[in-house]
Amino acid sequence: MPIATVKTAVRSASEVWSLAWPTVITMMSYTTMQFVGSVMVAQLGPVELAAQGNAGVWTWTVIAFLVGAITLVNTFVSQSVGAGETAAVARYAWAGIWLAIGSWLLILLPIGFFGLPWAFSWMGHAPAMEAMEVEFAQILMAGGCVTLIGKAVSNFFFGIGRPKVVTVAAIVGNIVNLILNYALIFGERGLPEHGLPGIPGVTPMGVPGAAVATVIGTAVECLIPLSIFLGPKMAREFSTRALWRPSRAAIKDLMRVGWPASLQFGNEMFCWSVFMTVLVGTFGTAHLAAGWIVLRYMHLSFMPAVGFSIATATLVGRSIGAKNPDLAARYARTAVWMSVVYMAGWGVLMVIFREPMVRLFTNATETGAASAENVISIGSKIMICAAIFQAFDAVGIVYTGALRGAGDTLWPGVMVVSLSWGVIVGGGGWTARAYPELGSLGPWIGSTVYIIAIGGLMAWRFERGGWRTHQLVRHAAE
Repeated sequence: MPIATVKTAVRSASEVWSLAWPTVITMMSYTTMQFVGSVMVAQLGPVELAAQGNAGVWTWTVIAFLVGAITLVNTFVSQSVGAGETAAVARYAWAGIWLAIGSWLLILLPIGFFGLPWAFSWMGHAPAMEAMEVEFAQILMAGGCVTLIGKAVSNFFFGIGRPKVVTVAAIVGNIVNLILNYALIFGERGLPEHGLPGIPGVTPMGVPGAAVATVIGTAVECLIPLSIFLGPKMAREFSTRALWRPSRAAIKDLMRVGWPASLQFGNEMFCWSVFMTVLVGTFGTAHLAAGWIVLRYMHLSFMPAVGFSIATATLVGRSIGAKNPDLAARYARTAVWMSVVYMAGWGVLMVIFREPMVRLFTNATETGAASAENVISIGSKIMICAAIFQAFDAVGIVYTGALRGAGDTLWPGVMVVSLSWGVIVGGGGWTARAYPELGSLGPWIGSTVYIIAIGGLMAWRFERGGWRTHQLVRHAAE
């Protein structure tokens, strides 16, 4: 390989990593918080763990339909920076904030307090589980405003290439979350079986305590970048205080380009929610608990790839704004390989250490040895499925971010909607009926096929090169 080519590859990797590492740490911090929080809830028992997982995934499904458009703040801001259109930067950030507030009032609150209780009742779970699901979900939906505003402001900082602000906020918010998780879940009881003391005077809340801790931690994570966004430095550089009024053009841009991304995110989450709570849930609490355990490890593996995806969207957007699509392609390919190496490593760990990894989430004292061993047996088999698709998931995640940075959102959205219904829901439902002896492993095999297919299709779409003609900043907000 020529020395010049090697130097170019090293330089590209260095540039990707310089922007990606704060975002990767942000994603890892968030995932670690979720992981440890789930380990805490798991100490209450498999029913509580399943209830938290079910409520969390359905809550995030609703939020995901709104987050897709808001994440396009990154795309418009980065392309505006690349094109030298700094006047548009703050308008797009504020457009995301106003979109977040309106969505919370008009969509999240009504669905949270009227739609989700009906949905959990329809699923037919045990009454005790259903009660925990409803309470957990309603607390998260009530706090959804800070989640959405935080996404808008975070994507502003991603777009201007200053992700460290988001990293610090995420770490502080997650530390607050973890401390409150322990205090509110276990209260004055603590975890005596593990030698951990309680918090005097605090009534144990169980699963709802985890939701309250999440909302407070998310609020802290939102307020830190928001205060910097409104601070004097950003006001001087981007007029963030002066341009607070809603810009119809900027909001229209976010919705025009962002609706396919919202449809993609929300639909995929909806199908995964059906997959976990309905298809997997058909086989009982042990299968649900095992599935949520594996998903927690999947979050540890794919969330850093999401960090690379966000950084790639910024770099691609900036390069296209500067009319340099070749540089955009080089950034994307570099980020893909870096993510593949990381996630493939997780795949190896999932095969070798699958049993002890699942065992970490079981508590034989609370559930009984036979119940715990059943969850471990099921989870170990599912872990092999997850290991198979790790590298393909990395490809799909990063190339999707690259396409989003270029403003190519419609085709990926259509593919995700089609395949998620056809393979995750349709294929998973078929395997559950045709091969019931496989248990929940049948639907998980279907999800493996889906992730492999999405990885291949997103790679094909990007390498085909149609995104090279996209120039979003010609629609710059006025």
